[in-house]
Amino acid sequence: MRKLFGTDGIRGTANREPITASTALAVAKATGAEFQAGNHRHVVVIGKDTRLSGYMLEPALTAGFISVGLDVVMLGPLPTPAVAMLVRSLRADLGVMISASHNPYEDNGIKLFGPDGYKLSDETESRIEARMAAGAADDLAPPNKLGHAVRLDDSGGRYIEFVKHSFPKGLRLDGLKIVVDCANGAAYRVAPSVLHELGAKVVPVAVTPDGQNINLKCGATDPVAMQEAVVAHEADLGIALDGDADRVVLADETGHLVDGDQVLALVARSWLETGALAGGGVVGTVMSNLGVERYLNDLGIGFARTPVGDRYVVERMREGGYNVGGEQSGHIVLSDYATTGDGLLAALQVLAVIVRGQGLASAETRVFEPLPQVLKNVPINGGKPLEDARVLETIGAGERALGMAGRILVRPSGTEPVVRVMAEGEDPSLVVKVVNDIAATIARVAG
Repeated sequence: MRKLFGTDGIRGTANREPITASTALAVAKATGAEFQAGNHRHVVVIGKDTRLSGYMLEPALTAGFISVGLDVVMLGPLPTPAVAMLVRSLRADLGVMISASHNPYEDNGIKLFGPDGYKLSDETESRIEARMAAGAADDLAPPNKLGHAVRLDDSGGRYIEFVKHSFPKGLRLDGLKIVVDCANGAAYRVAPSVLHELGAKVVPVAVTPDGQNINLKCGATDPVAMQEAVVAHEADLGIALDGDADRVVLADETGHLVDGDQVLALVARSWLETGALAGGGVVGTVMSNLGVERYLNDLGIGFARTPVGDRYVVERMREGGYNVGGEQSGHIVLSDYATTGDGLLAALQVLAVIVRGQGLASAETRVFEPLPQVLKNVPINGGKPLEDARVLETIGAGERALGMAGRILVRPSGTEPVVRVMAEGEDPSLVVKVVNDIAATIARVAG
């Protein structure tokens, strides 16, 4: 059983276990030892977002990898998908992203990628934890085999060219005004540059990181500033990335939000029309709106669901030969180009549809009518409230009330100390009541 790793690497409050310099050092030593195979010089690339604690974790991880004989290439602030791309481009053995994604600056995390650019499996993470528990003293390199560390100065430029290459040849963004909210995070330089170089007039938002303002009243988890900027500047589209830019939320020219389910449906339909859709279907999660599944099924496109987490989406995509998958939260995985969610790359696919159609974003991005869906996060302080008989009875009552026309999902978060309660159905008021009843019961039990 994994204790450190959650649904997206290791995550927690900075300078509190497990996000401490000492644990980062141990993770690097164990991971470096796990991935040593052959006599070549082993290489790891390390990227980060703009959190203050990145200055603590980056040198600790670097020291750990060097101590077991790996060379380290430091990328600086760069999106998570850029790290995954550069692992393959540089033929490295490992990739590390220091980020807590959409969490506030007080948190941080460590995401690991294998030499193929994919996030590590549960089994590999378990082996790393086992090495950490064993101490791994024998894995330390002799003095003449220690690794080296260098900084890759053009890492941002390489990622910019990679993302631009995904935009269809012959298309440009000339004449479009685009607001891009970078969440004061990892994409604050590269995202505006990509859009500008493709011809758009760019209105940048949240591009002045100070180490503490990442995701603060900005970005994909709080897109109000982006929506307001779209209306104020009379822009054609708004793009809001999260702290490490692996997810995206859009807004049309009226400021109306476009979530990941709509993006997923739009890309799937577009790729079906061009013959690019692989596997005969799309991968979503248990959180995906039932409306997207019905819409895609009507087009003859299958829909597979996985647990929440883009790593599980990717695993199912690889198993089934799919090339489009994603989450309602905005993690969109387009495996023809990337091995993980890439918010900027997904936004460009939407822009390609808008450019081809020569219409308004509002007309192109409202692909299906979602079923009424309500999500509520209930804070908890440990314990197992979902095993309590009172909670189970309340969930059962909700399921009976919604009947076959709706569904309920109650699950603990893999990244935060909350239980997520979601329900959807045909009757909006009933959906609200069901969620409120379940949330209140969990709160009583957890309190």
